[in-house]
Amino acid sequence: MNNLSAEELYALAREREKEEAERQEQEFKEKREQLKAKRREIVARQRKELAALDREIRKLGGAVGRRGSRKGGRAGGTATIGEQLCEIVATQPEMTISEIREKAEETGVDTRNLSQALAYLKRQGRLASPRRGVYSAP
Repeated sequence: MNNLSAEELYALAREREKEEAERQEQEFKEKREQLKAKRREIVARQRKELAALDREIRKLGGAVGRRGSRKGGRAGGTATIGEQLCEIVATQPEMTISEIREKAEETGVDTRNLSQALAYLKRQGRLASPRRGVYSAP
């Protein structure tokens, strides 16, 4: 070590840094793979448990919803999300998107695609929009 020049020491240090970075990346990769495997196991177990619960519900004559079941679907004669949104907007002369979202969440309407649903209702002529982000009944 004492006989190495500054350039050789620098090159040696860079090489060791590179090896350390590669080793660390390999450790991270192995850890990621372990965590992914653990996640797959948990998801598989959860699916089996849900399937068992669904079978029990069906045995008892109940209906089982699909993944991410919609609260505002047509099952049992309930109104669609669009109809529920129109009813919410009709309660006041004008409502902002945030007010509509708040009222919809209170009544149990799925608000994940609220902006798209409102735009669709506006194109259909079921809602009007006097200004940006504000809706009213036509």
